[in-house]
Amino acid sequence: MSAHHPRLLLPIVLSGTFVQLFSVTVMQVAVPDVQRDLATGSGTGQLVLAGYTLTYACSLVVSARLGDRYGYRGMFVLGMALFTLASLGSAFAPSAWLLVAGRLAQGVGSGLMAPQTLSLIRSSVPPDRRAAALSAFGATMAAASMAGPVLGGVLIQFAPLGLGWRAAMLLTVPVGLAALALSPVLPASRGGADGDRVDPVGATLSLLGLGLLVLPLTVGRDAGWPPWTWASLVVAVVLLVGFALSQRRVPHPLVHPSTMSDPATRRGLGMVLVFNAGVPSFSLLLATHLQVAEGASPLRTGLTATPYAVGALVGSGMSAALSARFGRWALGGSSATLGLVCLAVAATIHEPALRWVLWLALGAGGFAFGAFTSSAFTRIIAEARPEAATSVSGLLPTAQQLGGTVGVTFAGMAYAVPASPGTALWHAMTYEVVVFALAALLAVVRAPRAADTSTARARTPSVPL
Repeated sequence: MSAHHPRLLLPIVLSGTFVQLFSVTVMQVAVPDVQRDLATGSGTGQLVLAGYTLTYACSLVVSARLGDRYGYRGMFVLGMALFTLASLGSAFAPSAWLLVAGRLAQGVGSGLMAPQTLSLIRSSVPPDRRAAALSAFGATMAAASMAGPVLGGVLIQFAPLGLGWRAAMLLTVPVGLAALALSPVLPASRGGADGDRVDPVGATLSLLGLGLLVLPLTVGRDAGWPPWTWASLVVAVVLLVGFALSQRRVPHPLVHPSTMSDPATRRGLGMVLVFNAGVPSFSLLLATHLQVAEGASPLRTGLTATPYAVGALVGSGMSAALSARFGRWALGGSSATLGLVCLAVAATIHEPALRWVLWLALGAGGFAFGAFTSSAFTRIIAEARPEAATSVSGLLPTAQQLGGTVGVTFAGMAYAVPASPGTALWHAMTYEVVVFALAALLAVVRAPRAADTSTARARTPSVPL
């Protein structure tokens, strides 16, 4: 067994974070080219986007517990190997349905990796360095979220070796291979005694419940909301309620009961869910509107998003200082800023003379996104009870993905409301403003502390939430 090298831990595990989110956003500019290349319709194109999110979101809670059971390194390696193999298969898929199958497998690989990243940071990074590590985690999410449209647009525009969108999908393969080659130096850590068993009933209820929730939300709008979508949502609610009730009655729950009994943790997860009901839909709407309504090329679409990507990196780097100085008001201010950015984008995107205002607004929006994401994840993990740490590692990315799924659905519905060509984007941006205002409210309202304060918390250096 290779020795553990602490300095390599973050580059390895954050490579997983990068490819997970890059694979979401790169397809936002690639789908039109995929449809033309594979001669498929909009419904299948939607599945290329939605299939990844479906399996990714559904597997996170169970994957967090599997990491406790079998070791965080082992599950990270398994997820990265599956993701890399699926990326390679997707890049050379000869048909749309094989591409969808590859995206489904990619999502499972991402779902296996994501909770292990947070668990390895929590269990292997010293407390005095954990806040910086989580800031780097937030910066990676910010960079990956916008690197997809930028790099994807460049590769699709210039089509090296005639690959086009396939080249964009291949970008994650060398990253995955490098992470797998270095993975033996990761610590072979795992959870405590409670991780020895995985509740089969809870695993079944959560997988089915989340699957039946995410599937109609991702494809229902384009399918015209047929009856099966509503039936799926009803059954999903029943299964997820059953899952929540079962977690209080089994000896080895997937989600520790103290996780949701802590008001601060509940509010933090809700804040992440609501905030992400705005961010992915904003970037998707921007890319879609530029390509469809404005006729922009993938390259122009990607370059338009560049100020957002740069701002996100800067915001992530400054998140710790902002949080220390302004506390929860930094989170609220970040959310409110994104709401104002949405209005600025809607007002200037059709005005060539105001293109510089659009770029400034996108830079400010990226800064707010980076600052919020880094600070929120740092705070929520720092405040988690020790016995709930694994549960939070799975629930945070789950809230992120579910929020994104809900947001894409409702923002798309707002965009599709019958209107003149110039007002469709205003409808969608109005939805975004409401979402970010709610996220700001959740950020600044102080949650009451749980009644049981006798249990010591494992904290990273942070300011009071």
